[in-house]
Amino acid sequence: MGILSGDSPFKGVGTILAAFAALLLVGCGGGEDRTTGTVTSPDGTPAAIKVNSPAEIAQESANDYNDNVNGLITGTTLQRWIDNWSVNRPAGITGRLIILQTSNGPTGSEYITPNPANGVFTYSVPGSRLTMDRSNGVTTTRSMVPDGAAMDAFLKDYGIDPTKDMLVCAMGTGGAGQAMSMGRCWYAFRYWGVEANHLAQLNGGAANAGAGVMLGYVGSVATCDENKMLATPPAANCLPRSGIVSVRNLPQDNAALQATLGDMIDVVDGRTSAFIWDARNNPQYLGTGFQNNNSRAGHPNGALLLEHTEMVDAIGRYKDKATLAAYLNGELPAGANSQFKTDIGGAVAPVGAGNAYQGGDIITYCETTYRAMLTGTVSGMILGLPTRFYDGAMVEWNSMSHMLDENYNYILPEDSPWRTDTAARSVYTYSTTAVAPRIIDNPYHDAPRYRYTNAIIEADKAYKAGSTGSGGAGAGGGAAPANPCGG
Repeated sequence: MGILSGDSPFKGVGTILAAFAALLLVGCGGGEDRTTGTVTSPDGTPAAIKVNSPAEIAQESANDYNDNVNGLITGTTLQRWIDNWSVNRPAGITGRLIILQTSNGPTGSEYITPNPANGVFTYSVPGSRLTMDRSNGVTTTRSMVPDGAAMDAFLKDYGIDPTKDMLVCAMGTGGAGQAMSMGRCWYAFRYWGVEANHLAQLNGGAANAGAGVMLGYVGSVATCDENKMLATPPAANCLPRSGIVSVRNLPQDNAALQATLGDMIDVVDGRTSAFIWDARNNPQYLGTGFQNNNSRAGHPNGALLLEHTEMVDAIGRYKDKATLAAYLNGELPAGANSQFKTDIGGAVAPVGAGNAYQGGDIITYCETTYRAMLTGTVSGMILGLPTRFYDGAMVEWNSMSHMLDENYNYILPEDSPWRTDTAARSVYTYSTTAVAPRIIDNPYHDAPRYRYTNAIIEADKAYKAGSTGSGGAGAGGGAAPANPCGG
């Protein structure tokens, strides 16, 4: 059986994670300084930037989600906070409760009701604030984690102090799709160094009738609906725009949360190891279903499939912890849409029970790493396993091909080391339709060193440490990243 099996579905998890963390430290010269410069805290005190491993970024949920005060929280917990925030807020939280809704509920129940007088604020957040197009040095990919300047603008616009405030990413009407955006909210803040005890996701849709999640705590008034500000003509500017804290004030470096194209190629080529979790559906995994006018369909060699839909119910609530642990062991109930699957003799067969996740880093992805927010929440926030997100995802992986686009230009030259359209790196099928052009910034970027295709991470590390550069587009090759064990 797998490591999540035994008398308890979690027996041995803590021991294995501790051992894995120890191995990480040994591989990095255990006991050495794992900092990458300093930041200045909001009170003016300098603090060393600590580079966290995936195991250190992960957090394990209580068996009963009602017992969580960060990570995955329930409507019951959020209601208690709204009722009397100053009395019921978690230990160590000295600021406000800021609810960031990435989807609204139906008319009349759009928003979780704020209580500004009691320090409770609700904002409706457009998805455009949570992602941006960025270059990893080889190609520009859409829907990546925002850069430092964008995150600082977010903190300023919403008046957020992540060193004091409690941030809750939530959805109005719940569902798997809405939970994806909620996960992107969590991912952006966690990646940029917001500590786990200041950050949460609401389990389920707040406004789902009959769900009993937040009924009586939703209405038609929010502190601000930024979506309405984007209308023509725009509504009145209701954001406080009073924030003074920057991601440069946060001494946690959680860049290891993101796995790069080079990291994925390292795993596929056998230079490193990781459990690669595909969160899509069977046709896309098999190469018979195409998305986003991609160049091809299929999956990286060695990736296993377990659909994101198995993680949540109809209103986006995560299934209980024991069930999710069993899923990660490959033990799905009869009638489930998919199990972890692998290629066997050209066919796709389910992995036997207990032979799915066996330890080590998990790298999860989908098409644009939205669906993977559900699978990554399960492994990294509920089960407490070292989890990374391949943010470029299949929209990037499938673009790394020597094939003609609709303008009859090759996407990558034949001799580019970044090609993934080979039998050694992918199980794939070419698209039969015209392929939209891709933005290729440098088809030979850092060609000899696959691990260092991380212009985004290098730019983000530099921004946090005080450099004015951010975004990834202009970051060049040459030097190794500041933390070769974390980036």
